[in-house]
Amino acid sequence: MTHALKDRTVLVIGRGSGIARAVTLAARAAGATIVVAGRDEESLVYDDPDVTTASVDLTDEASVAALAERLGQVDHVVSTASARARGTLGELAHDVVLRSFDVKVLGPLLLAKHFAPRMPEDGSFVFFSGSSARKPAAGMLAVGATNAAVDALTRGLAVELAPIRVNAISPGTIDTGAYDALGEEKKAALFAARAATSPARRVGLPEEIAEAVVFALGSTFLTGVSLNVDGGEPLV
Repeated sequence: MTHALKDRTVLVIGRGSGIARAVTLAARAAGATIVVAGRDEESLVYDDPDVTTASVDLTDEASVAALAERLGQVDHVVSTASARARGTLGELAHDVVLRSFDVKVLGPLLLAKHFAPRMPEDGSFVFFSGSSARKPAAGMLAVGATNAAVDALTRGLAVELAPIRVNAISPGTIDTGAYDALGEEKKAALFAARAATSPARRVGLPEEIAEAVVFALGSTFLTGVSLNVDGGEPLV
């Protein structure tokens, strides 16, 4: 499995930072040629000739279809894209919840629809779920529902697209820019609280999630699985 990605093409959907960047660098280190795509192509900056960039909007089927047409065959597709819908029941807005599903559930469905016909039989998809699908918490209702839908989509696509493999990564609390909007003080307090109760006694790193993605891409007998990379967070 060490050389499973050598000379393969991996499409990574997401931002130019955080988990998407860590996945790109890890897959590149494993020998893959990478195409990174996102809504803001200008933010996708990599100093590597084997990493190219493209534009795509997962909420627009024509955009996804156009990207598939442009790239032709790719061996693996990874989507890290999300649009979080945090808030308690009374705070949730209809359009915000729909966008969460649109980006994280329907987006991967469209990727599968347009890229699977161009993939080799040993190709694969990796999508992103999250530990909130397994551990309910106030303010995370829509996030948890979205992640649970990703888990269901992963299993369904694994059956429908076989032998192309479909898996998901389900992270716990990861130290990415996603929490920067809280401000340094609130972010530090949140991480300290999560670390105090997590069996791993810390929050995770993007590189640890990237390692799991590379494992899923190269594990040819793994499909229909949501890999929990969460430090045991949902256990307590």
